[in-house]
Amino acid sequence: MPEHAYSDRPLPPRLPLVWVGSSREDLKACPNPVQSVMGKALLQVQLGQVPRIGKRLKGHLGGLVELVDSFDGDTFQAVYTAKLAGAVYVLHVFPKKSTHGIATPRHVIALILQRLRGAQAHHAEHFGRES
Repeated sequence: MPEHAYSDRPLPPRLPLVWVGSSREDLKACPNPVQSVMGKALLQVQLGQVPRIGKRLKGHLGGLVELVDSFDGDTFQAVYTAKLAGAVYVLHVFPKKSTHGIATPRHVIALILQRLRGAQAHHAEHFGRES
């Protein structure tokens, strides 16, 4: 008897995706192939999986994860945290335009940290606890 593509197994629960600041609009401004790759990776995160394009950040942004995709010679990044129990917060989506090698510019780091603080406040208000 052939195997069917569908299963009676329930799908794993999906964490809500919370877009912080302009992150959703910024993703929509990316080329369609980048939107698709980033969207699939974020779905994996929502399902508790680790996307292959994900990389843990270090330094000031330690504990956050970046997704990286390249298209037509340009590189795009999305930074998120899944450390706040019960949700995935997308903090920033942007084209990588480093002026100093691979380093993320200070103003981008500052924006991500500001949005992380906002995500923590949102999480405390809507999920009733901080993680």
